[in-house]
Amino acid sequence: MRDYWKSLQRLCGNTGPALIAVGIAVLSSTPARALPSFARQTGMPCSQCHTVAYGPQLTAYGRQFKLNGYVWGDAKQVIPPVALMMQGGFTHTSKDQIDQPAPHFAVNDNLSVDQVSAFYGGRITSQIGAFAQVTYSGEDRHYHWDNLDVRYARSATIGNTGLVFGISVNNNPTVQDLWNSTPAWGFPFIASALAPTPSAAPVLAGSLAQLVLGATAYAMVDDHFYIEAGAYRGLSDRWLSRTGIGADANPNLDGLSPYWRAAWQMDFTEHYFSVGVFGMNTKSRPDPSAPETDRFNDAGFDATYQYTNNPHAVTANFTVIHEKQSLDASFADGSSASNADHLNAVNLNVSYAYQQTWAATLGLFNTSGNTDMGLYAPGPVSGSLNGSPDSRGYVALLEYIPFGKLNSFAAPWLNLRVGLQYTAYQRFNGGGANYDGFGRSASDNDTLFGFFWFAI
Repeated sequence: MRDYWKSLQRLCGNTGPALIAVGIAVLSSTPARALPSFARQTGMPCSQCHTVAYGPQLTAYGRQFKLNGYVWGDAKQVIPPVALMMQGGFTHTSKDQIDQPAPHFAVNDNLSVDQVSAFYGGRITSQIGAFAQVTYSGEDRHYHWDNLDVRYARSATIGNTGLVFGISVNNNPTVQDLWNSTPAWGFPFIASALAPTPSAAPVLAGSLAQLVLGATAYAMVDDHFYIEAGAYRGLSDRWLSRTGIGADANPNLDGLSPYWRAAWQMDFTEHYFSVGVFGMNTKSRPDPSAPETDRFNDAGFDATYQYTNNPHAVTANFTVIHEKQSLDASFADGSSASNADHLNAVNLNVSYAYQQTWAATLGLFNTSGNTDMGLYAPGPVSGSLNGSPDSRGYVALLEYIPFGKLNSFAAPWLNLRVGLQYTAYQRFNGGGANYDGFGRSASDNDTLFGFFWFAI
């Protein structure tokens, strides 16, 4: 037994205490205490809100639940709306990575517990609800605050027009969005923390997650037209340190960063369609004392289609983001070869689910922009010598989701997704099929990820 415990410690490292806590919670919980918080509040299975039995892709009901502030439901609750989640798996890359992807891990073939998260998810008052997450990282081996979305929502009727309106306070632009076509909840829904990933992405595609705090006001008119606007402010070094992110991650934003969103949706029972636009303007200083700033103007277009006819479900999401970069500060200090760059990021994914249990998804991605030898400096990790940000490839995913449906023996207190995800690159940070000066091609970064995703 002692040898087994030592082996477990070597495998999980400092994630051991978090795993023990989760294990105790599972083994000692009564069925009521183990219910996922949203399902416990509504009294409905997780499949009511999600296209498969366990998120994050939302159904029409799930979007309405979020729109109305996470407060729906009249089921009796005996404990606060809390939940626990664990993610991890096995990561294999086509060729060994040059450096260790994280301390205590090998250059290939890693088994890991990537994160253990605790959530407050549900009603605070009759009109205020929250989705709040705290995460322990198995790679970084410390706790930090994660996604936060606190909402106040009301509904009203003005003449013959129905209206739902509210305010969201959140720390990740697009985390408050109702659609899985925008970055915070976009595909891929899970990824290995130990796999190589492209370095270039628009600011709005997750670069500010947990580094800002903002408020947006929104309204849905007649369940068709959605509009939202607000702004974000960067957090101080002290705040970032206290929340576990670290001062080194501070983007040093200058002033407020406005955010806007508009969408139109139509629901024809079996068929659902939405189309929208969104954007954000951000100013930052690479050096906090620099007199000039870098400016990033992001504008995006997105669309979603869903077909649901039990036992079949099809979902398609499309997103394109164009980012205009005015890099006066970076050009002045020599970290950019130009003071005017741009990035384009395109994502398309289509998924099919059978009986909300078996699911397959294919996603295509393409990031492109102009060459900048300063901004995209070559190196052994970038896989490129040409200063290009271009990355292109596809993600193929197969999943099994056994629980979370009304007829599941574990419904609704246990949720699990297991799957295989393969990511293939035709270009990676500018590198293509030919080997670069560091002996790597784009396909050397291809990744097979066998994962588990568990929640109670």
